[in-house]
Amino acid sequence: MPELPEVEVTRRSFAHAIDGARVLAVRLGKPLRWPLGVSPESLLGLRVGAAQRRGKYLWLPLVADAGAHSAGDREVDPEIDGGLLLHLGMSGSLAFREQPPQAGPHDHFDLVTDRGVLRLTDPRRFGAVLWSPGLDAEPAAKLLSRIGLEPFDIEFHGDHLHQHFRGRRVPVKQAILAGDVVVGAGNIYACEALFMSGIDPRLAAGKISRPRAAKLAGALRQVLGEALEAGGTTLRDFKDAHGVAGSFQMQARVYGREGEACRHCGTPIRRIVQGQRSTFFCPRCQKR
Repeated sequence: MPELPEVEVTRRSFAHAIDGARVLAVRLGKPLRWPLGVSPESLLGLRVGAAQRRGKYLWLPLVADAGAHSAGDREVDPEIDGGLLLHLGMSGSLAFREQPPQAGPHDHFDLVTDRGVLRLTDPRRFGAVLWSPGLDAEPAAKLLSRIGLEPFDIEFHGDHLHQHFRGRRVPVKQAILAGDVVVGAGNIYACEALFMSGIDPRLAAGKISRPRAAKLAGALRQVLGEALEAGGTTLRDFKDAHGVAGSFQMQARVYGREGEACRHCGTPIRRIVQGQRSTFFCPRCQKR
């Protein structure tokens, strides 16, 4: 599943090119997780604003030009103000091209603009594209209210983790993946951050001390920053909006390295299953 680094890499790869573009057409393919919420025709003539990210969601503002009243043969409401909330689901990806190939069976949404076409491809159709009047209005407000702090937010630190993990009996790795305390640190990055902070992934989240929580917060920021620099992680098919794959998987310290020697102590890396997800860790370096 694309996580924070992959979604942010995707945003950066097309945001500048589409900013200010005018919507010429909207094509819908097979139904996604939620319906678009407005008629495709109502988006024609709108201008695309600066793409933003919140957690694993992308927000694409769409507004009417000041003083604009028509788009071809239809009226444009100058008071329209809102945007599209996009989610890549389990296997989705966005591509931005001037002239994309004909849509295939897994291409479910095209935003056609005078700068190019933004296309969502999603073989499993768990992704979504839906209209919202704003980030603070439904349905965006409800969806975004469920997620925790951004790991690069100034308010995200050890005290935040320690306070919100207090009393939780679930293993710390699963508490990270839940996304209600810190958002965007998926399975790979949770494994890596727990190794970097020396914490056993099986330890109950509520037993994390304040000093260890501070180490974990720093490790999460570090590993997500490294992943951004590497263009994200490509295990199967992740690519940015220009078709470029990520390379973080090549520098993973524990993820995917079962049986290989820990690069710190030489102990074989172990793999266990937590919540139906593979967890990789060093049984010597990571303590309960």
